[in-house]
Amino acid sequence: GLRPIINVSGTMTALGASIVVPEAVRAVAEVLPEFVEIGDLHRKASAVVARLTGAEAGFITACASSGITLAVAGCMTGADLGRIEQLPEATGMKSEVVVQAGHLVGYGAPLEQAIRLAGASVIPVGQATEVRGYQLTHRLTDRTAAAVYVVSHHTVQYGQLPLQEFARLCHDRGVPVVADLASEYDLRGYLAAGADVAIYSAHKFLGGPTAGIVAGSKALVRAAFLQNLGIGRGMKVGKEGIVGAMAALEAWETRDHAGIRA
Repeated sequence: GLRPIINVSGTMTALGASIVVPEAVRAVAEVLPEFVEIGDLHRKASAVVARLTGAEAGFITACASSGITLAVAGCMTGADLGRIEQLPEATGMKSEVVVQAGHLVGYGAPLEQAIRLAGASVIPVGQATEVRGYQLTHRLTDRTAAAVYVVSHHTVQYGQLPLQEFARLCHDRGVPVVADLASEYDLRGYLAAGADVAIYSAHKFLGGPTAGIVAGSKALVRAAFLQNLGIGRGMKVGKEGIVGAMAALEAWETRDHAGIRA
């Protein structure tokens, strides 16, 4: 009884994100009637994410938005299980997250809220239409847990620091960079440009089921994954989401990208 859709907008969440690729449909159908050891499945998924993105490790979560929250939380807690159970109460932890003012967007919900769900405070950098390097450096303190960088059509498209410079300045102060790349086609370039953690949607350009992909350094991915023992429990992904994301990633390798864009 739903209205028919003629989609001229692209992969929009409000329109059901994307049409799932046949490879992912088959993979989901095959796993749904089966029991699996979820921990083992996550290990298999990590290998696929790492191979496709060039990262050291990866994991699948409920969606890209939850990936932001869990990655920020991982930067705050590391692998400390006590701190993981403590969140979102962040006493005793680094809990500030810097974001360029022009990147504080809404994608159906405020980016700032995804960060605050981890128990962190958002520290805007610069002005919405202009950010300078010294403004970022000024905001990096001994309380800074992470920096979030957003690549999206929603952001201000001028006057922002490019990722490579943003990451260099953050790394000079020992601050990890989490890149929100939900709808981006480039699975490797942003990590190569300096992001420590890259977050993608599995159900937009990849054409998988609803899920988020977190890729990056082994230590930070592990810290984000361990949030499943804490605030991430409410953001968990099922076997179908994990397997479907794996299948969509592998299908990406042989997809006719130029044909689909045309």
